[in-house]
Amino acid sequence: MPATTPRGTRRGSPQLRLRIGFVVIAMALSVFGARLVQLQGIDPNSYAEMAAAEGIEEVELPATRGEIVDRDGEPLASSVDGMMLVADPKLTDEHAADLAAFLYKLLDVDYVSTLAKLRAHETDEGVEARFEYVARRVPATIATDVVEEAERRGFEGLDTWRDPLRDYPAGDVAANLVGFVGTDEPLAGLERTFDKELAGIDGSARYEVGSGNRLPLGESTTTDPVDGRDLETTLDLKLQWYAQRVVRQTVEDARADSGFAVVMDTRTGELLAVADDPTYDANKPTDAPKADLGSRALQNVYEPGSVQKVLTASSLIDLGLVTPRTKIVVPSQLDRDGRVIHDWFGHGTLHMTLTGAIAQSSNIATVLAADKFKRGQLYSYLRHFGLGRRTDIGVRGETKGLLPPLAEWTSQLEDRIDFGQSLSVNGVQMTAAINTIANGGVRVSPSLVKGSATTDDGQQVGTDHTTRKRVVGEQAARQTAIMMERVVDPDVGVAPAAAVPGYRVAGKTGTAQAVGAECGCYDGTFTVSFAGFAPADDPRFTIYVVVQNPRNGGGGGSVAGPAFSQIMSYALRRYQVPPTGTRPSRLPVAW
Repeated sequence: MPATTPRGTRRGSPQLRLRIGFVVIAMALSVFGARLVQLQGIDPNSYAEMAAAEGIEEVELPATRGEIVDRDGEPLASSVDGMMLVADPKLTDEHAADLAAFLYKLLDVDYVSTLAKLRAHETDEGVEARFEYVARRVPATIATDVVEEAERRGFEGLDTWRDPLRDYPAGDVAANLVGFVGTDEPLAGLERTFDKELAGIDGSARYEVGSGNRLPLGESTTTDPVDGRDLETTLDLKLQWYAQRVVRQTVEDARADSGFAVVMDTRTGELLAVADDPTYDANKPTDAPKADLGSRALQNVYEPGSVQKVLTASSLIDLGLVTPRTKIVVPSQLDRDGRVIHDWFGHGTLHMTLTGAIAQSSNIATVLAADKFKRGQLYSYLRHFGLGRRTDIGVRGETKGLLPPLAEWTSQLEDRIDFGQSLSVNGVQMTAAINTIANGGVRVSPSLVKGSATTDDGQQVGTDHTTRKRVVGEQAARQTAIMMERVVDPDVGVAPAAAVPGYRVAGKTGTAQAVGAECGCYDGTFTVSFAGFAPADDPRFTIYVVVQNPRNGGGGGSVAGPAFSQIMSYALRRYQVPPTGTRPSRLPVAW
């Protein structure tokens, strides 16, 4: 009979097995403890670098750009769903050339730079790149289709992330003011001037990756984006649209180079429309010539011509030097210090009143009346009207025009300035000056932004910062307005086409020689214009229309006057401004 082993010692006693288990656990814990000490105390940086070599990705989380809207909240610029196309170079490297060609065809991205992004490479920190932007602000449907098609063709490593896309639903309406957003930065208009407020603050997502995948238990932090602030303008989208169409038709009919119209709320100085032509579609800015991207009403300068006579006459009246009935003997030409001044129309000796000088736009009569100024008086008034300085309404590139310093004023120079030559203005600047007469002699600063906004240069603009300054007395302004009514009178005025049926209209024509950019001299072209307000005895809107180089032989009354009439008529109807029902001016134009 074989020997037997006692039951208690066949596999060891329970006490022995327990002792052995404790020893094994102790050994394992000591190994883990030593490893933990090594990781946390002896050489933590080397292991952090090893983790980083696996990959710490940081991805931008774009903020939604604020909208630009009109005075009624209608969008002029908004953000819609878009995507950024991104790549993992480690995964795209194998077929980088073919994938770059594929993306070039579908997204029109640059082949060479895209190829470099798709090839495996190291980041600036010396670790393997696992994230590259391929295209920004791609419409969501297009981005999704591209990734799906790439996968069907066997390309790996492409993905999409949210990236809001800028859209301009109004197309060309107010595009010259609103501007547009480029691929990397705003390039023009309000988009550029107020970029910081509109853009907001981008967020970011930082996470750990390994073998091309996000590690569920790895480092992960997210900073949420802060969306941009909306920008509310004073513009009226419908009025802006209508004004642009009228200006476009006017430019085409006159075979002119360009034109613009400015519509201002007389009482508040708010700009309801700033219509430029030519213009462009803000969704396709690269399709337009660079010269058409800005607002000519703010960025171009020109001599105002006879519109300036309104400022000269009102200043004379305010000083008590003349009245609308002041009598002037007007010769056929005026010899002044070796220079001959002519009127735009040939005539013999005329007997005009100051009202007649305005109604029939006589250079000679205006100069003779202005002889009553003492030195520096007209200069001072023109400065108070806002000439020679920017309106600072929040548009980059605004010009300040040119009002020669008083030290340069000779008698000949002052003669020319009297009737609108040898000084220059921009369109909004001159609109605000004429609006001073409409507003009872008080200049109200123009505004393009509702409330308050801060430009990227740190300047605060908007209706909250409107300023008011009396330039001429209320009586002088009223008398000037009554004289201006005779300009549109079909019996005596030079611009009957500017009249608005049923309303009293005050206005003034302008025709001035234009200075060529290349020669810096009068180049044989002309700037024609019409400025006015209605109702003349209770003004609601001031409108200024300017056309550059009309080739149909027309002047301010026949070219710009009809455009003024159409835009003013629309504005009065749109805002339901009733006629005053009072009798129009009958001031005498001759004696």
